Formats: sequence, C-alpha cells, structure tokens
Amino acid sequence: MATEPPSSGPPPRAQRAWRAACPGCGAPVEFASSASASAVCSFCRSTVLRDGATLRRIGVSAELFDDHSPLQLGVRGKHQGVPFSIVGRLQYAYADGTWNEWHVLFDGAGADGAPRAAWLSEDNGAYVLSFDLPTPADVPPLAELHAGERRLIGANAWSVASVVRAKLLAAEGELPRPPLMGTEFTVVDLRSTTGEVATLDDANPTQPAWSVGQSVALSSLALSGLRETSEKTLQGRTVPCPSCGASLSPKLESTQSMSCPQCRAVVDLNSTADAVGVDLRYYAQNNSGPGGLEPQIPIGRTGRLALGDDGPLDWQVVGYMERCDLPLPGTDDEDDEQTFWREYLLFNRTAGFAFLVDAEDGWSWVRPMTGVPQVNGRGATWKGAAFRQRYRYAAKVTWVQGEFYWRVRRDERADVTDYDGPSGGKMSREQTGSEVVWSLGRTIPSTDVAKAFNIPAALHGAFSRDSSPLSGLSSNLGTSIGSGGSSGLSQGVIILIVVLVVVVLMARCSNDDCDETRATFGESSAEYQQCLRNQRSSGGYHGGGGSFGGYSSGGGGHK
Repeated sequence: MATEPPSSGPPPRAQRAWRAACPGCGAPVEFASSASASAVCSFCRSTVLRDGATLRRIGVSAELFDDHSPLQLGVRGKHQGVPFSIVGRLQYAYADGTWNEWHVLFDGAGADGAPRAAWLSEDNGAYVLSFDLPTPADVPPLAELHAGERRLIGANAWSVASVVRAKLLAAEGELPRPPLMGTEFTVVDLRSTTGEVATLDDANPTQPAWSVGQSVALSSLALSGLRETSEKTLQGRTVPCPSCGASLSPKLESTQSMSCPQCRAVVDLNSTADAVGVDLRYYAQNNSGPGGLEPQIPIGRTGRLALGDDGPLDWQVVGYMERCDLPLPGTDDEDDEQTFWREYLLFNRTAGFAFLVDAEDGWSWVRPMTGVPQVNGRGATWKGAAFRQRYRYAAKVTWVQGEFYWRVRRDERADVTDYDGPSGGKMSREQTGSEVVWSLGRTIPSTDVAKAFNIPAALHGAFSRDSSPLSGLSSNLGTSIGSGGSSGLSQGVIILIVVLVVVVLMARCSNDDCDETRATFGESSAEYQQCLRNQRSSGGYHGGGGSFGGYSSGGGGHK
C-alpha cells in the first residue's frame, strides 16, 4: 500500500483550534473545527457539548469494540490532493455485526467558507468516503423500502442494497453533532450504476439523514499514522465451546461465528448481550466430528495473490465453507443435477475480505462491488464490460470451518444469479433476506493458487478438482473415518479409503454413465460421487449450476 513516509514527530496540528477542560475529569478536550458540536473525552469517555466558551457534559459513551481496523484518530491522508485528518469515530451495530464511521476533517475551508468534513465508512475492510447532503424532497418513508428494488430519489435511480435496524454503540473524538447512544433506527443503503453509494437513516425521526459517496481504497488515500500492528488478534480471549467444552480462540475482533476445532459445532460468538461465553448459541453440523478431511488450503495459511486493482497482497485463510445449489422452481435449471463447491474466506488488513472459490469449472476469486451493474434481461453491464447470465439458483451452506465476520446459520440460503464476462470475468448477485450483494471476480489457474499457498507438488492434482467435500466425505464414509481415534490418519490413507469406496460403488452399478465426469473431475471428486448417487436413485438434479458464490455484508456503505 502506498503511504506517506512516517514523520519524525506528531501529525501536524490544525492552524486554529479551540480547547477546554472536560467537565467530567478535567482533561483537555480539543476541537479542530468550528463546525464540531460535540466530542468524547478520551480519558473518562464523557460526551461533552460546546456551550459558548465552555463544555457541558451530556452523557457517557460506552467503550469502543476494539476491532482489526488499521485506522485510528490522528491518521493523516489526502483525497483528490486535499489533505485531511481523522478526528472522530462512531461505531454502530446491527444483527450481523458492527461497522465504523470515521469523521474526516479536510484542511482549509470549502467554497462557502465553512469547514469541509466527510465520513469514511468502514465495513469489513470495504471503505466509502461520503458527504452529508440536504435530504431530497422525494425521499420515501424508510419502512416502504425493500432490498433489491429500484427507486428514483433526488432525480437519480438507486438500487436498494440493504435495509437494517442499527444502533450506535460507542463514540470517540470530535463529532459534528451529539451522538445518540443506544437508540435503534433504520439504515438503508442504496447503490447506483455509476458506483455511487447513498445512505438514508432515521436516527432523527423528524428528518431522515442523506449522504452520498464513492468507494475508496486505503492505498489511494496516502495515509500516515496507521496502527502499527500487522494484524489484530485477541490476546487472551478464549471461550469454551458450548457443545463440547473445548477452548475457542478467535483471531479477529470482527468474528461473529466460528467452528469448534474439536466437535465442529458452529458457535455464535455474539449471541448474548452480556459477557462472551455466557449462553452462547450453537448448532452441530451434519456429519460433524473428528477424523474428517481438512480443507485443501489449511486454515491460517497465508498466500500472496493479486485479487483486483490492489495488486499482489498477502491474504490469510480465516474461514472455509462448502455450499450446494438448490435450483429455483420454475427456472430452466430446475431439473439439473445438484452441485457442490467450496469457498475460502481470505483476509487482508488493509483490503478487507475476499473469497477464493473452488467450483466444478475451476478456481476463481470474488470481492464485493460497491455499485450495481446495469441489468437488461439476461445481460448486465459494468464499467463498459458486458456479462451474460449463466445460472440462477438458491445456494445453501452445508459445512463451515474457521471464523466468519457474519453469523453463520444452519443451512443458510441465498438466492444467487451468476454471470460470465470477458476474459474469465465473473459477476454474481446474492440476496439474503434484507440484503443484496453484487460481487466481481475472475478465474484463476489452480496452479497459481497452489503456488501462492505453498501447496506441495504431490497435491496439485487434487487442486484440479480431484477432491471430496468434507460434508460429502463424512456422509459417505460414516464411522470408517470418524471413529476409533482416526484423526491422525495420513492423507494417503484417507485418499485410499475414498478410492476404495468409489470402487465399491462402481461395482454396484450395472451401467456407469459417469465415465466423463470421472475423467473430468477425478474418482474422488464430489461431482463424480454425486453422479453415482444420482445414477443409483435415478433422481435429483442434472446439469450445472453453483459455479460461483460468496457472501459479504455491507460492502462499505455509509450507514
């Protein structure tokens, strides 16, 4: 990431500032902007309001949820050549996680002579720089808006990306208005075909707030003064698994769900408003238990890949999931064969999250888009590139391991539409309840993936799709792998068992119509085993689907 050289002293101070003593503890509270109406004392966390030449204490802010953000108060940067400082922060929560709004103050004044301020929204590593604007007269009641619909607001066409209920958790630093702590309100994110992001919220019931911005990359802001830690870990934070009692040690503060390394139960780490570890909700996965195969890329492994415009970055595998398709009734693919695929959740400190997808047609990567494409029938256009719809189906989560920044639910489903584009480009639309996420990616050779994550050459064949999903393997092998302390079996022994099972299944079939599938994907692949099962039962689905996936909340909208 391109950053300014670190300075030898503290960041430059504002040319004009106003300072007074906190009425709660006496510590100095400084205002760099005359437009700032309130601040949060960094010592006692009192929320103070400017009242002439004095400060008035109006409340106390909760402790901030210390996440993995590289940003902090005092960070300096540039946007379109204009220097700015981060002077404040608001931290919000909704049902599936948290996000930050950083108060940005630009040097100098605007054309009207007033200070120039903006919000740098941070949601799971995606960033949007937006500005508060007068609310358009044609804004509809927020209760009427639903994810996926299109609305004309302020003479522009917008696609509703999400509608959530949220509340302000905590605040720090200098703010343009007093924070309203704990009050729940509705937040609507909207996206345009030009890449703009707009936000409506009714935190003030008498006047909805309206802001408009664009997605930005931290690497484009010439930042200095970032947190020095290369990654944020939870020192000493461990909780017992509510299923088996094993110790769970999440590595990221933003983790909402994780799987138990011993019993494979999926634990909701944010299922209680009290201390973590009290009354945690969980569910046992089908076919869970020790002794199953591990993901082909081990959880925790780091690889260097170029996933988009950021160039080569170090990506760490923090989560793994398997999904299958459930074709939508009434579509052309309703009678198609069911397909399984795998998704690795990757994390980079400055670039956020991405997905590495291992599907029947090879490997690809995907990252959330900020805007929405122009959709016309089965075609879609984004930044001049034409995409064509390939599949439309429902996707269901069948198995997870590792950590996730959203709450993974049993048999979690999403309505998915996949598009193919030029030069291996891929685009996908996923809708889960009150949220729609568009993602953009590209195919990637399996050899590049294996090389990036230092996979031994002897296993490169499995990377070419000759491998079984963890859930499918457990259901086929039952206790032959999961009993008798077999967790120490070598990979060669496990592969031999899989091959033997496939041979037995083949012997039971009088007419094997799966030779082409076996030749394409390998004897131990999920596709081949599914073909054998379908052949025995003469039921199920037939054909393609499920070639692309990935779920991501938010995408960095200003909420």
